[in-house]
Amino acid sequence: QVQLVESGGGLVQAGDSLRLSCAASGRTFSRHVMGWFRRTPGKEREFVSAINWSGTYIYNADSVKGRFTISRDNAKNTVYLQMNSLKPEDTAVYYCAASRETIVRTHSYEYDYWGQGTQVPVSS
Repeated sequence: QVQLVESGGGLVQAGDSLRLSCAASGRTFSRHVMGWFRRTPGKEREFVSAINWSGTYIYNADSVKGRFTISRDNAKNTVYLQMNSLKPEDTAVYYCAASRETIVRTHSYEYDYWGQGTQVPVSS
């Protein structure tokens, strides 16, 4: 069992940077693929970025390539999402997720554990 708690969200202006953190409990964190998703009202949950257990493979959605960076610190049971050059269209609730899969996944149904989400409003 893995429990996830996101933090770091908050109101920012377009062009600003923000770093989200996701603290995980459970001894198996280092074996999980970790991902970030986001959801805006009326839309499906959207894949943002994912990282494999060792941090050697990362996959980003086209909408955030070159702006967002996912990373993890297995010693601290924490995964991060560094968001730069934020745009108003990045406004969403951001969710951290963990998958028991061994390779990076991009669909929400492939993830087994979810955090409660943290809001990131980006003003223009």
